[in-house]
Amino acid sequence: MTEEEKIKEIIEKLRPFLVSDGGDIEFVKYEDNIVYIKLTGACVGCELIDITLKDGIEGAIKEEVPTVKEVINVN
Repeated sequence: MTEEEKIKEIIEKLRPFLVSDGGDIEFVKYEDNIVYIKLTGACVGCELIDITLKDGIEGAIKEEVPTVKEVINVN
């Protein structure tokens, strides 16, 4: 399994938690060890988006794919 496939798999496991709060997550691309995602729905404008992104999503991805440097939310 490639790093990108592993990242997509992790995102799919995280998706139900975001959907249950009215949000969603899309994989955009993986380039230069940076994961680009798009948070949508209730995630947009949520006060906790930075915590969700860095502590939740980025933490989960880095734990499984240590070569990932950062996860960035794109609009």
